[in-house]
Amino acid sequence: MEGVLVSARAEGSIATLTVVSDKEGLFRFPAGKLRPGKHSLAIRAVGYELDGSALVEIAAADQAPLDLRLRKARDLAAQLTNTEWFTSTPGTAEQKRPLIECLSCHTFERIARSTQNAEEMLPVLKRMVKYSNNSTMARVQTRIVERGYDENGLRKLAEYLASINLSKGPQWSYPLKTLPRPTGRATRVLITEYDLPRKTIAPHDVILGRDGALWYSNFTENFLGRLDPRSGEHSEFAYPEVKPGWPQGALSVEADRKGDLWLSTMFQTGLIKFDMKTRVFRHFPLPPELNGDATGQAMVMPAQSHVDGKVWTTDVDKRTILRLDLKSGKYQSIAPFQAPPRHHFPYGLVADKANNLYFMDFGGEALGRVDAKTTKVTLYQTPAPRSRPRRTMIDAKGRIWFAEYGANRVAMFDTKREEIHEWEAPTPHTYPYDVHMDKHETLWSGSMTSDRILRLDPKTGQSVEYLLPRQTNVRRVFVDDRKKPVTFWTGSNHGASIVGLTPLD
Repeated sequence: MEGVLVSARAEGSIATLTVVSDKEGLFRFPAGKLRPGKHSLAIRAVGYELDGSALVEIAAADQAPLDLRLRKARDLAAQLTNTEWFTSTPGTAEQKRPLIECLSCHTFERIARSTQNAEEMLPVLKRMVKYSNNSTMARVQTRIVERGYDENGLRKLAEYLASINLSKGPQWSYPLKTLPRPTGRATRVLITEYDLPRKTIAPHDVILGRDGALWYSNFTENFLGRLDPRSGEHSEFAYPEVKPGWPQGALSVEADRKGDLWLSTMFQTGLIKFDMKTRVFRHFPLPPELNGDATGQAMVMPAQSHVDGKVWTTDVDKRTILRLDLKSGKYQSIAPFQAPPRHHFPYGLVADKANNLYFMDFGGEALGRVDAKTTKVTLYQTPAPRSRPRRTMIDAKGRIWFAEYGANRVAMFDTKREEIHEWEAPTPHTYPYDVHMDKHETLWSGSMTSDRILRLDPKTGQSVEYLLPRQTNVRRVFVDDRKKPVTFWTGSNHGASIVGLTPLD
């Protein structure tokens, strides 16, 4: 069988290594990667499960032949990705569209296995409106200010959910559809997953620090995390709870030119700078007139703050851009949209060499530019409708690369020609969250739904999708391209782990 993911984890280790079988059914772990001793084994091949012992003893020799036998899965539904659920369930695109918001907190399987009818489902949906977006099943957090909702819209959604769940019987009324297993280049990969010490840790953004370690923002707790992939050493740095009782956790983590790290602290409000040498946090609080009960900072962009002493951020409540003056500590508010702002949502941020800001309109279908000198805002519409651009990065040529979450595409904005180019993800219902262009001009992206990592050559349009060994709620993606082959990094926001992927071709 080609395309079977085989995972091995040494006894007492936090790291799980995964390879993929080739067209002859052979799998090989690179020499020196597995240490001698007992290892637990796992496989991922939709429709199948491991038949026999999941433990193996590996000797010191380089070669340790092992035959694995698979059997048909007893519970196929437990193996489906969110994308496969989207593909399996009947319904229109408009009926399914609201469900992509559910996946920020839990899987589609949780919906499909529910047994509530439409009337019973409605209060469940109303309760979920109260939860903050930095919630997971391991750590649910409630908003201080409840959001409004459309009663009629929720009722229609409840009726649709009741039509696809188990409210009418023990079996689904539709066949379960699966995606093909990896083939060809998609099988030539090594994946290393590092488990973090608590299930409540939600590594939202992962970046490589100048010390060679991986640093991550914890989406549900007031910690900045560090993992050294060379030694497996893990450490956390706590920052104070500024607003007791409000949801905790940070979303974005970014580095300035010195290598110091900045966090956007969501509902705890304000920005936090972490000095890499002293290991000390500095908080830049919002003034009272900007700090309401629903205020939150989702994004931060300090990369070019050395140019003019300004750091960019956002306010998720008012849908505005904020700019922090490092000398005075004061924030300037910039409204990038005309009324009604609730139809828009400034999200992913990146700055060019002059500290002009580029941002994504996650609520709409445009990216924007804020002139650093005049604060003039210019919006550029995406070719794809309902694109919902999300996270972004800028390459060495000054091009802006971004994910079009709603349009199932990745895109590039040519800042010189002011043109947008788009590439569709090969798998439907991928919903790419973020992108990263490496120095070899290969574009990488991650899916919140398909458990697949996209590797795309924008020049040829050719792509490879690597399947991950476990359900992985991918958010921020990062590529370490200092060596060839490169290593792709991301956090499993729901799985309390950090994932590294290295192509072997």
